[in-house]
Amino acid sequence: MTTPGEVSTTRKELTRMGDRISFLYAERCMVNRDNNALTVTDQRGTAYVPATAIAVLLLGPGTRITYAAMALLGDAGCSVAWVGERGVRFYAAGRPPAKSSRMAEAQAEIVAHQRKRLDCARRMYGLRFPDEDVSGLSMAQLRGREGARMKRVYVREAERTGVEWNRRSIHPGDYNSADPINQALTSASAALYGVAHAVVAGLGFVPSLGVVHNGTDRSFVFDIADLYKAEIAIPAAFDAVASGSPDPGVEARRKVRDQVVEHRLMPRMVADLKYVMDVDDSDLTSDVELLLWSELETVAAGVNWAEEP
Repeated sequence: MTTPGEVSTTRKELTRMGDRISFLYAERCMVNRDNNALTVTDQRGTAYVPATAIAVLLLGPGTRITYAAMALLGDAGCSVAWVGERGVRFYAAGRPPAKSSRMAEAQAEIVAHQRKRLDCARRMYGLRFPDEDVSGLSMAQLRGREGARMKRVYVREAERTGVEWNRRSIHPGDYNSADPINQALTSASAALYGVAHAVVAGLGFVPSLGVVHNGTDRSFVFDIADLYKAEIAIPAAFDAVASGSPDPGVEARRKVRDQVVEHRLMPRMVADLKYVMDVDDSDLTSDVELLLWSELETVAAGVNWAEEP
């Protein structure tokens, strides 16, 4: 639906997902529509953005968006996510740019097939051990190797920063009872989960359908965030405590935010997701064909099958 004077975007005008900007982050501004352009206005002026050139629009603190802008983004196949500062929290999301069910179906096929699930898990762990061959390891062996690696990471960061370290101790529902470094680690991890959730939801994957993790509505979010925890979240937490901040949790979130920008983490997550799930840009196409499932093959929808020949 368009308002008078506006023209709906056709599928032929849509930019291929592989040619789009992965993410555009906006904060403390007004997002509106001018014909088929997205406008972003703050105290510096107005920027015009082609809506069909964006995969996901992240709306940060202080952002307002109009109905007309949301209609344009929907027509353009652009996902919208409401997030915290620099994406370190995830609050809600609109429809993903993947207008087909291909991403979700590919993910479900992996999770439901033991060999494919193990292969996917190996690809995930392979990103953490780039110089090692993990292609023949079982899940138990992968978990053991990852546990040893994480112990080394904690010790390394403690030595680098001079922060006293005993062990990782999590107190669900009792954050304040933890020591400063464990508070900072919890906050840094939560910030990283927010970024991963925004990417997962934005690309059309199912956040609850995990490969390594299982049982919660964010299982797959934890899978993806864990790929970067040793590089982003843990150093940020130790740096936050070493800085002497009176609130290490808040400082850790700020440092994660800065690292997300510095390391261009969101585009990396997009590329890594496509790799571990063995999908490509064609799976994000906006062309959709509605079908009906059958035991042997899918059949066309919109047909009265009571009149079969």
